[in-house]
Amino acid sequence: MSNKLSPLETIKTGSDGLRGTIKESLKDNFTGNVRPDDEGLVKFHGMYVQDDRDRRVERAAKKLDKLYSFMIRLRIPGGAIDSKKWLAIHEISEQYGTGVLKITTRQTLQLHGVLKNQLQPTLQAFNLAKLDSIAACGDVNRNVMVSAHPKVSPLHQEIYEYGNKISTLLLPKTQSYYEVWIDDEKVYERSKEADPLYEDRYLPRKFKIAIAIPPSNDVDVFSNDLGLIAHIEDNELKGFNVAVGGGLSATFGNPNTYSRLGTVLGFLDSEEKILKATYEVLTIQRDFGNRSDRKQARLKYTIDKMGVENFKKELEKRIGFEFLPAKEYKFTERSDLYGWQQNHEGKWFYTLFVENGGVKSYQKEFLHQVAQLDISNFIFTCNQNLILGEISEANKSKVENLIEKFAIEKQDSVLRKNSMACVALPTCPLALAEAQRYLPKLVSKIEPLLEKYGLQEEEVSIRMTGCPNGCGRSYVSELGFIGTAPEQYNFMLGGDRYGERLNQLYKEKLSESEILTEIDSLFSQYVNERKPNENFGDFSYRKFFSAN
Repeated sequence: MSNKLSPLETIKTGSDGLRGTIKESLKDNFTGNVRPDDEGLVKFHGMYVQDDRDRRVERAAKKLDKLYSFMIRLRIPGGAIDSKKWLAIHEISEQYGTGVLKITTRQTLQLHGVLKNQLQPTLQAFNLAKLDSIAACGDVNRNVMVSAHPKVSPLHQEIYEYGNKISTLLLPKTQSYYEVWIDDEKVYERSKEADPLYEDRYLPRKFKIAIAIPPSNDVDVFSNDLGLIAHIEDNELKGFNVAVGGGLSATFGNPNTYSRLGTVLGFLDSEEKILKATYEVLTIQRDFGNRSDRKQARLKYTIDKMGVENFKKELEKRIGFEFLPAKEYKFTERSDLYGWQQNHEGKWFYTLFVENGGVKSYQKEFLHQVAQLDISNFIFTCNQNLILGEISEANKSKVENLIEKFAIEKQDSVLRKNSMACVALPTCPLALAEAQRYLPKLVSKIEPLLEKYGLQEEEVSIRMTGCPNGCGRSYVSELGFIGTAPEQYNFMLGGDRYGERLNQLYKEKLSESEILTEIDSLFSQYVNERKPNENFGDFSYRKFFSAN
């Protein structure tokens, strides 16, 4: 590994606690962007600089700057907010940005199209609603995910609280967010910002944590840098299995980059141990992670370089205790529980299908009217959907009336409900192909093939990303599509249904017609050659990739 630091490392250490020249950038009226160094710093404040790529050519012809805007991502560990916060989000989205609410694959919410002069008022409005975007992006711990549906376990609330505790524990100490965006005043004592976790260099790369509650793996726990798998015995939470080193991003043409599923190190049996181990995993990544090559900077590469056993020994040395042997667990579901479900307390939960996380205008107004009733909470799922929760028996009919009024119930196929796509074009600067704008159309063309072979009720997962970075978690799907160029995708097969096996490259650089031809053939082979109770992912793995 080279000792030369990547440019962003120098920017971070010289940023005065992530302040940089952001305040000055906001006053620059000659561009809708911030200064180059500040582009990297604003990520730590929960936003990305974007531009409308659909309009680049048109604006360049007129010698105009790119149409810059910002995406703001909220920090909502576990994805749950109350009605008042939803109302605030609704009003803020109506006033700033494009008005579209986007539920992310990490169980939170994004606003797109926020102009530079709207950033401060937008974040100030969120702050008044007790919402923030601190550390929602950047080289820090990102939004902590927790299995979304309370019906998965009577202990859901207890486990959900771990998400809040971990998120708070791993927040950066700098007060620059409040200084730059909220009250515009200098922090009186910089010494109080001393950060023993992140120091002044933060992590080498982003860090993702998820908490799964078996039998549900809706969080795709093994795709995270750190995954916690709850272990419950006799209706009591006994602790968590700890998995490390998951990550899906890769780079075309660079064989040193790859997807990796997390490795289970063992079991920890107390909250104190879990929080201590979580913290120290980050310190190891801080100290040993690659700061020269950002493409090699995720925890998965640190672990593979150190070796799993050496990593475990270093972690046990830092935490001061040893891992117990891993407990048995079994995942049997990953999809969301749609429609009405009742938990052990008799409370009702209604899961709304939100295709690829983009809340449609009629859904938005439906949710606004539900929020005005103040009879439920709102839970973002890890599959980009939304649960209306904690509804009493007496209030259930009020929500049902609104469901009927807005014609919320649609006849969506099982495949469509098991689809996921990243944002991709036109706003993501990394996208090579479409994803969220195209996948619904592709699903519409695959649905007749499912009917042709009598597979309409198969819970096949289909995911698409516009580049190889894996934000839509396409590497852990049964039908995975990775954009390589406009209207061209790598076709990935062999992933299992529950997120415990990566898929593999089946065919490269396929057009839509080629994709549909392949899927037609695959479905035909599946119905004719599958073993009893063999799902599509296991069949395709056995057929094309297994030596057995």
